Amino acid sequence: MTKTTSCFGRAWLGRGLGVAVMIAAWVLATALPSARASAPGRPPNIVFIFSDDHAVQAISAYGSKVNHTPHIDRLAQEGMLFVNSFCANSLCGPSRACIQTGKHSHLNGFLRNGDRFDSSQLTFPKLLQKAGYQTAIIGKWHLGTDPVGYDYWEVLPGQGNYYNPVFIQMDGSRKQYQGYVTDIITDRSIDWLEHGRDPNRPFMLMCQHKAPHRNWSPPPRHFDTYGDRPVPEPPTLRDDYSGRTRLLKENEMTIAHHMFWGHDMKFHGENLFPDYFRSGLANGEYRRMTPEQKAAWDAWYEPRNQEFIRRMKAGELSEDEVLQWKYQRYMHDYLACVQAVDDSVGRLLKWLDDNGLAENTVVIYSSDQGFYLGEHGWFDKRWIFEESLKMPFIIRWPGVVAPGTRSEALIQNIDYAPTFLDMAGVPVPAEMQGRSLLPVLKSGGKAPADWRDAIYYAYYENVAAHNVPMHDGIRTARYKLAFFPRTREWQLFDLQKDPMELRSVHRDPEYANVLTALQKRYRDLKRFYQVNSAVIPAHRRGEAWWRERERQKTAEARKGKAQLVFIGDSITQGWEGRGKAVWEAHYAKYDALNLGFSGDRTEHVIWRLTHGNLGRVKPKVAVVMIGTNNTGHLMQEPEEVAAGVEAIIRILREKLPDTRIVLMAIFPRGHSPFDLGRLNNIAINQRIRRLADGEHVRYLDISDRFLAPDGTLPKELMPDFLHPNRRGYEIWAEALDPVLKELGL
Repeated sequence: MTKTTSCFGRAWLGRGLGVAVMIAAWVLATALPSARASAPGRPPNIVFIFSDDHAVQAISAYGSKVNHTPHIDRLAQEGMLFVNSFCANSLCGPSRACIQTGKHSHLNGFLRNGDRFDSSQLTFPKLLQKAGYQTAIIGKWHLGTDPVGYDYWEVLPGQGNYYNPVFIQMDGSRKQYQGYVTDIITDRSIDWLEHGRDPNRPFMLMCQHKAPHRNWSPPPRHFDTYGDRPVPEPPTLRDDYSGRTRLLKENEMTIAHHMFWGHDMKFHGENLFPDYFRSGLANGEYRRMTPEQKAAWDAWYEPRNQEFIRRMKAGELSEDEVLQWKYQRYMHDYLACVQAVDDSVGRLLKWLDDNGLAENTVVIYSSDQGFYLGEHGWFDKRWIFEESLKMPFIIRWPGVVAPGTRSEALIQNIDYAPTFLDMAGVPVPAEMQGRSLLPVLKSGGKAPADWRDAIYYAYYENVAAHNVPMHDGIRTARYKLAFFPRTREWQLFDLQKDPMELRSVHRDPEYANVLTALQKRYRDLKRFYQVNSAVIPAHRRGEAWWRERERQKTAEARKGKAQLVFIGDSITQGWEGRGKAVWEAHYAKYDALNLGFSGDRTEHVIWRLTHGNLGRVKPKVAVVMIGTNNTGHLMQEPEEVAAGVEAIIRILREKLPDTRIVLMAIFPRGHSPFDLGRLNNIAINQRIRRLADGEHVRYLDISDRFLAPDGTLPKELMPDFLHPNRRGYEIWAEALDPVLKELGL
C-alpha cells in the first residue's frame, strides 16, 4: 500500500507517497481548511464558466460604466482578476481550439470559423481524464467535430439558438429543450454535478454559454432590467478612422451601416428604412418561440418599435439620432443577455456553496474574446484593438488565491490548458505553447521574473466576414504593433498616451527606436511560436481580380479535362500573357490548366489547393513553381519558404496520388548575381531539390539557361529581371517538354 497503482492515484497522491505521508497530508488538510486546495491530497475540482463575446467593459468588476454584474464581481472579490488577459485569435472557434490545446491557431489547425477541429491532437481534457478526473462540457462547442476527452458532453450545434435550443447528444441524436439557452445550459450543468458525476473523484466542468453572442436575444425577465435608461455612448462611436490604416474604413461591422432590420434590431416584417438598416436576415429566434414567448417579446419590443417607425415616417429623426437609437437597442439586448450569464454564475456558485464543494473547487469566469460595444463605431470582434483583444479572466481558488487581488501579468488563452493541468498535478506537455498561471496565482498576482513581456496575436479569416483583413501583431504592457499583409503596413500604438488607439505612430520619428525594437520582438516571437506564414493557408479574396480568377479557374478545374496543370504565381500566370503563343504551341493539346495567380505566395497556393481550386482534375503531370514572392514581399527565410513548398507537394500527393509532379526551381531574379532576392531564391532551391523522390516528384532547375556567362540576368529575357518575355517562355518550354514526355505526356 506504499505505492498507488491507478493513473488517478499517481496524479493526485504524489506518485508513490507512503501511508504515513498520506495520513499527515489528510490531517493537515482537515486541520487547516483554508489550505485544502494546496495540500497534496485530492486535487481541486475545476468549474470553467465560459461565455461568448463578453466584453470586459460590460463587467462591473472591470470598471463597467454600462451595467452591473454582481455574481461575476463576487468571483473577483473572492479571487483574482487579470487586467491584461488576451486572446490569441479573436474568433469563437479559434479561441476554443487554443484553449483545448494550449497552442496558437497555426499549430492547432483551427484558424477560422468553419474549420474542423483535429480531435486526434493532444488536448488538456484527455490528459485530465488519464489522471482520473471526470470531465464534462455543456453548451457551446463550435469546433465542427464532436468533443473529445470528455466523459459527458451535450453541446449546441454550431452557434446554437437562444430560444428553445437543440443540443447534440453523445449518441449523435438531437434533443430540444424549451426555454432560454443560458438557463438550460446552467440547468444541464447542475444536473450533471448532482447526478452525472462520481462524487469520489475530482471533476472538471466546462459550462459554456452562447450568450451574449449575436443576435443578442435576451430572456423576458431581463427585458426591463435596463429598460429605456440611456446607456452612455463610447467616445469613439463616431470614429472617422483617420490616422490609421485605410483598411479600417473598409470594415463591415459598424452599428451605423451594417446591422439588420430583423436579425439585429428586432423589427418584424419588411425593412421600412433600407438606407439605415440592412435587409435579408430576419430574427430567427422569434420564429422559434412558443406563443407565450412571442407574446412576452412583443409586449416589450413592439411599442418601442412602432414609436421609432412613427418618428422615422414623420421625419423627426436625424441620421445621427438613428445611430443613437440603434446603439441603445443594441446595448439593451446585449446587456440583458449578459445579465442572464451573470445569473448563471450566481446559480453555480450557490450550488457549490450548498453542497460543500466551494473550498476545493477552482471557479473561473472567462469569454472567448472581447467585443465592441460601439467603440470605433463597431460591434463584433476580430481586430487586434483592445476591445476585442482583451478577454475577461477571473479565478477563485480558496487557499491559493488571495481574495480581491488583481494581476497585471500578460496572460493569454493558450495558458488555460497548462494551468488546468498544473492545478491537477499533471505534467504540462512541451508541445503546449502556453504557460501555467500557477506561479502568478501563488504570488498574489505578481509575474515571475521570467514571465512573458509580450503576447502574440494573429487573425486569419481575412474578408470572409465583416471585411476585416488578415493581420497579426504583438502587445506589450505599453505598446501594440500590428502588421497588415494586404497593404504591407505597420501600425504602432502607444497605449499609455493613446488608450483608445486613435493614431498610429509608426511613422513618427519620436517612436523610430520603439518601432525597430518591437519589429524585432515581433519577429522573435513568431520564431518562438513557430509561426511560418509560408505554410499557413491564406487567401486574397479581398482583391476583386483574385476572387474572380479563383472562381473562373475553379470552374475550369471542375470540368476535369486537364492532363497537365501548372501551379504558381505571376510567372506561371504569364503563360496567358507573354507566353501565350508558346502555351498554344506546346500545351493546349493537353487541355492544360493554368493555376498561376500573380502575387501569390506559398500560403495562397496552399489555400487554393485545399479549397477547391483543383476541382475534379486528375492530370498526368503537375508543374509547380512557387516562392519568389515569399522572397520579394517578405525576404522570408529560405527554410520557411521551403517548408511552404513542401506542404504544397504533400497536398498534391494526397489529393492526386497518380499525378507526377515536376517541381521547378524558382527562376533567378535581379540583374546582378549578388542580388539579395536571387540569393534567397538560390537558398530555397537548395532545400526544395531534396523533395524529389525519383518516382513521384521530379526536380527541374533551368536557372542557368536564363543567365549570361558572367551570372547577370539579361534584360532581353526578363525585362523587369523577374518575369520572362516570350523568348523566356520558349526557353522554359524547351527545357520542360522532354521531361513531360518522359512522364507520359
